[in-house]
Amino acid sequence: MTAPATLDGSPDETPVTEHGDRRSARRFGTVVVAAAVVVGLLLGYAGGLLTPRLTRPGDASVEAGFARDMTTHHAQAVEMGLIAFQRGTDQEVRSIGGDIALSQQGDIGAMQTWLRSWGLDPTGSQPRMAWMPDGTDMVRNGLMPGMATPEQMAQLRAAQGKELDVLFLDLMIDHHIGGVHMADALLDASDEPDVVRAAQTMKNTQQTELVNLRNALDRIKG
Repeated sequence: MTAPATLDGSPDETPVTEHGDRRSARRFGTVVVAAAVVVGLLLGYAGGLLTPRLTRPGDASVEAGFARDMTTHHAQAVEMGLIAFQRGTDQEVRSIGGDIALSQQGDIGAMQTWLRSWGLDPTGSQPRMAWMPDGTDMVRNGLMPGMATPEQMAQLRAAQGKELDVLFLDLMIDHHIGGVHMADALLDASDEPDVVRAAQTMKNTQQTELVNLRNALDRIKG
């Protein structure tokens, strides 16, 4: 369900001669990626409507729980990715951040479309992670596996320079490990074709990105 996207360019690649030009270039780059995220969301919504279903998962189903919880999990990754794309100082960090923001926003669109097509609300009556075996025990202070704390997110928003690059990579590595674990739980429990395909794609994408994140972190810290 994810349409991989790559943002090879960055606001800093535009030749500039004055500070005003550089700020304009950064603003233009931010507008471009924001528009691309919206397009990814719309594509995700469209993808979620392609396959008609004879049966629908219920409100307390594994599929509904996964869609709701992974939407929340992805939303934090989108914010982190946009911060890295807009303000990272390392070109690879900016590229990785942009790719994550685009792909996970597309996933969000697809998952929200599933819920609507199943006649379900975006939020349900079940506790967070209740769809996973022992899942509720994995929630810490309302946060699912791998999610950054409010304090860590505040630190990322305030960070500058190399500190921002390293913090983003550290946080996103943990975030992806948690996301892969959630995708594995869905794959073990569901036989809903669209959801299984999407979860497998999410897992494959995040495992590939984990390699890139770790390599970038080793390079920058090295």
